[in-house]
Amino acid sequence: MRALLLAGIVAVVIAYAAVQSVRAAEQQRQRAARAFEPIATVLSSARCANCHISGAAPLQGDDGRPHTMLVRRGLDGRGTPVMRCTNCHQDVSAPVLHAPPGAPDWRLPPPSTPMAWKGLSVGDLCRRLIDPSQNGNRRAQDLLEHLRHDPLVLSGWSPGPGRTLPPVSHDAFVKAFATWIDLGAVCPE
Repeated sequence: MRALLLAGIVAVVIAYAAVQSVRAAEQQRQRAARAFEPIATVLSSARCANCHISGAAPLQGDDGRPHTMLVRRGLDGRGTPVMRCTNCHQDVSAPVLHAPPGAPDWRLPPPSTPMAWKGLSVGDLCRRLIDPSQNGNRRAQDLLEHLRHDPLVLSGWSPGPGRTLPPVSHDAFVKAFATWIDLGAVCPE
């Protein structure tokens, strides 16, 4: 009888621990998914979404209207032979109202991996971002380094006068991305 009682207690303890473990894992997943939300607000902002497009033509302005002068992505993401992105987009943003923003090697993502997320849900944006077939074969840590140091990314926070900045600072964005990775890089549903 005593052995049966002890076996029952052990079974209850094991079952309780299993339930708690599942609960903790689900809470961790939810924290990671929530951690992606500020990242999505930046990636969905005009500073990012205007060039991370599914079509051949970049967008411009806070309203995401078609780029003037019939600009096209081109084969390498840097425009067509006669209309290169760097014809107008110089190494730095011009200090003149509504002049073209700038960064070294201004370009769109290449057609092979356009990283297009305009109009996607937060969860779909997240899944596309971490899919190596969509992101140039980058792991989450590689993406963090890209977002932390790439001059083209950094230019989003210094776009020149008259442009809306992303909704959080670059430091807060990078910190949120690192936290999201630390929590398991889980995407929202």
